[in-house]
Amino acid sequence: QEDTDHNYYTSRTYGPFDSISRDLWVNIDQMEKDKVKIHGILSNTHRQAARVNLSFDFPFYGHFLREITVATGGFIYTGEVVHRMLTATQYIAPLMANFDPSVSRNSTVRYFDNGTALVVQWDHVHLQDNYNLGSFTFQATLLNDGRIIFGYKEIPVAVTQISSANHPVKVGLSDAFVVVHRIQQIPNVRRRTIYEYHRVELQMSKITNLSAVEMIPLPTCLQFNSCGSCVTAQIGFNCSWCNKLQRCSSGFDRHRQDWVDSGCPEESKDKVCEKNLDTTEKPPHTTTSLQPTTTRFRVLTTTRGATTSHLPTSLPTEDDTKIALHLKDNGASTDDSAAEKKGGTLHAGLIVGILILVLIVAAAILVTVYMYHHPTSAASLFFIERRPSRWPAMKFRRGSGHPAYAEVEPVGEKEGFIVSEQC
Repeated sequence: QEDTDHNYYTSRTYGPFDSISRDLWVNIDQMEKDKVKIHGILSNTHRQAARVNLSFDFPFYGHFLREITVATGGFIYTGEVVHRMLTATQYIAPLMANFDPSVSRNSTVRYFDNGTALVVQWDHVHLQDNYNLGSFTFQATLLNDGRIIFGYKEIPVAVTQISSANHPVKVGLSDAFVVVHRIQQIPNVRRRTIYEYHRVELQMSKITNLSAVEMIPLPTCLQFNSCGSCVTAQIGFNCSWCNKLQRCSSGFDRHRQDWVDSGCPEESKDKVCEKNLDTTEKPPHTTTSLQPTTTRFRVLTTTRGATTSHLPTSLPTEDDTKIALHLKDNGASTDDSAAEKKGGTLHAGLIVGILILVLIVAAAILVTVYMYHHPTSAASLFFIERRPSRWPAMKFRRGSGHPAYAEVEPVGEKEGFIVSEQC
């Protein structure tokens, strides 16, 4: 057993010979069958993700979630903005790798929700680029008190040997905030920049058969709901109170944009509460005081023209995990302003083209109706004079031997006819 402080979480690792590791494993097969769901799409596709609703509020980095995104690649995406690089940040990853459930009939992605915990299990999944390594079986359990448990039943090879050439390999947690930038020159077009403010990286060498990892959440500024308890908090974060938002924050969480737009950084410089300073209220958790947290950002998704004082420390491996087609994506793509602009231009051009086509068809119908009811009009005569003859010119001549008939012979594309006297 090992306790590791990650500022937001404390992790405990249990080996295969610890009895607790077996207790932390949730045997889905023994649960109520009507509550255990096998996701058909995730169990038969590669690099796919699908939304799953929670029956309870799950606190993640102090934020309450009621919806997550389960991916075939061995991780859970927790962000609200769906983009092309789901593996970059905002994830809960018991074992993120290039798993492909479609290569084996025995591979499934199952989940179970009993009202207080959600269990997501990747069953007998294989690596898409190295099938011969064997199948992996592991799970992630999210509890309503914020604890996160990773359980590993079948790990055929060392995790450190899994290739990350075609897909990132990660074990741990991550969270970020999204900043929306408006482009003044282009109305109704916005670009998003994603900043990762914290990451938990677990030691991959300790992920083996029958091992487990328990992550216990530490108190955050978001849990305080009054000015007094906020400014006097001793939890390892520099908590500040914003009267306009009535919120306590360190300034670095998912509500970062509201915090900045409301002028909270300037207001938080004065830590004196406007009304009675409640110094008797204690934080919900009485833990030893930690060292102040130093936040280091990684800009994960940026767009042209975005300015930031924090340069990216590393670039994420781009992934093409996609949201399942039967689910609504809400158009939440990455902050690629050029792509958004192009999509809006194509949409407007399509509408204009359809309107022009409708006008042309309507005009043609009106002209046809008018000419039908006014055969002697200038328009009718114009089209009649220029209408091509259906038959080639014919010449009638005598000599047929019968006064009622005449022999004919084609004379080519000539104007008019030469008609015999008999006719």
